[in-house]
Amino acid sequence: MDENENRDGCGILPATAPLASPYVPFQQNSPERYTAKRGLIRGTLYPGLDLPFLGMVNETEKSDTAMHDLQALGFALQELGLYLDTHCGDQEAAELYGQYAELYQAAMEQYQTLYGPLTRADAVKDGKYSWICSPWPWEYKANEED
Repeated sequence: MDENENRDGCGILPATAPLASPYVPFQQNSPERYTAKRGLIRGTLYPGLDLPFLGMVNETEKSDTAMHDLQALGFALQELGLYLDTHCGDQEAAELYGQYAELYQAAMEQYQTLYGPLTRADAVKDGKYSWICSPWPWEYKANEED
């Protein structure tokens, strides 16, 4: 049996193994930002934190659908929220967060009007529970007028 493997087949580190030393660049106030849709594709709202693994850059675009708009706005809110946790004095970012929050709420309401609830919390309307009713958000429903 290998000295770095225990009896259950799981590897173990030797007692002298070095610990990892991660590095995360600290953001300055008012950093440059991608649009919400671009940030979703790149995995960050901030070009300064966009460090592609082995130089592999994701340049694909999401289709222009209501669901992708919601995903992009939700992602931007999450990124801005994390940034504001450490930069609470950045007024521009706080205002942008408010704008994205309003856009997200409006997009969520519009989506649910067209396609139904996205969460169980939104599934009760007029005293009826509609969570298990079709179509589900990922199901395609062709326009009957076409």
